[in-house]
Amino acid sequence: MIYKGIKIDNTFAEAFNMKASRIIVTADNLRWAKNACDSFTGFATSVIACGIEAGIERQLKPSETPDNRPGYSILLFSMSRSQLEKQLETRVGQCILTCPTTAIFSGMFNDDMIPLGKNLRYFGDGHQISKKILNRRFWRIPVMDGEFLCEESTGRAPAIGGGNFLVLSNNRKSCLSACEAAIDSIKNQPNVITPFPGGVVRSGSKVGSKYKALIASTNDAFCPTLKSVTKSNLPSDVNCVMEIVINGLTFDDINEAIKNSIQSISKLKIKKDIVAISAGNYGGKLGQYHFHLRKVLK
Repeated sequence: MIYKGIKIDNTFAEAFNMKASRIIVTADNLRWAKNACDSFTGFATSVIACGIEAGIERQLKPSETPDNRPGYSILLFSMSRSQLEKQLETRVGQCILTCPTTAIFSGMFNDDMIPLGKNLRYFGDGHQISKKILNRRFWRIPVMDGEFLCEESTGRAPAIGGGNFLVLSNNRKSCLSACEAAIDSIKNQPNVITPFPGGVVRSGSKVGSKYKALIASTNDAFCPTLKSVTKSNLPSDVNCVMEIVINGLTFDDINEAIKNSIQSISKLKIKKDIVAISAGNYGGKLGQYHFHLRKVLK
């Protein structure tokens, strides 16, 4: 299939069941809200080693936040409820509570609620104050710049992690430019995040390794330098491969993000350097959700 001048491989991305939560971080200005969010989402690229996968969902106007201040929404994903709760509490305590002028609120409400400020309130050492507004409980924790306002709990919902596609290019500059355009095209799309640095992965992985201690290792089938020594999936003119991983709250959210991303690449002048768009999967044996690239674009 050729889509607007770009070859689309007849393959699919394989994604997995996860659980997600959303929080809203505000501050006196966007600089400090962003500082807090960048700290919170640092080291949150993969559940393989980070516990959760997290990223900034989108920037929020003051009219969109509970305290009418500028801020951001963050989505965090995990396969384990306990890990989601642990990482949320730890990261809020170390990265949001500590950041000047910030406050934090629930961005998701349902029957499955998990602690947000429920335990962090004890940092107030008995001086914390509870306030309930319309069935929502908030904690005011005294800190050195005034008070840290934190909602008691936030929602947890079913979600999907691991949607992806691969950009195969004959040079690294064009490959990175294509990925940058793709990330920019979905930067503020609701309900999705791209958890890796800048949204792009160069170290795609496969399940297992020749070393027993590792559960994942380099995806040698897509490593250009290994074309002559392994069972490669790359044409001879491919010299660089990069991957974009997309987590979302629903199948349709990820489907739309993949479609928008590939469409953005198809509008670039450097698309002549893009040999193909492909995807990573495990033969359909591990993930419950399959995003067939050609169906996505149709």
